[in-house]
Amino acid sequence: MKAGILFSGTGPILVLTTHDTFADPGFIKKLEAKGIQKFLVFEVPEDEVKKRYGKHFNVVMGDLYQEDDLRVLDYNGHNIFHNFRLSELGPPVYHEPD
Repeated sequence: MKAGILFSGTGPILVLTTHDTFADPGFIKKLEAKGIQKFLVFEVPEDEVKKRYGKHFNVVMGDLYQEDDLRVLDYNGHNIFHNFRLSELGPPVYHEPD
């Protein structure tokens, strides 16, 4: 499982995915299906996400209506910025349609 803070036109969201990378075409197709075509995403350590989101992490992982290849853990930008320091972000992955 990978965790990442994804920035799009509507602001940051914290996502979880089983794809190997955030540049994976399958991951990109999932986002495009949700109307997100242009984005950048920074990986954050999954173990830190589990620690900081605790029970909510388990609830989201147990949600039978979400698919493992893309789960939204948090869509509150203020909360995401409160939970993670910028120094914890991995290198960015950029995507923009041709």
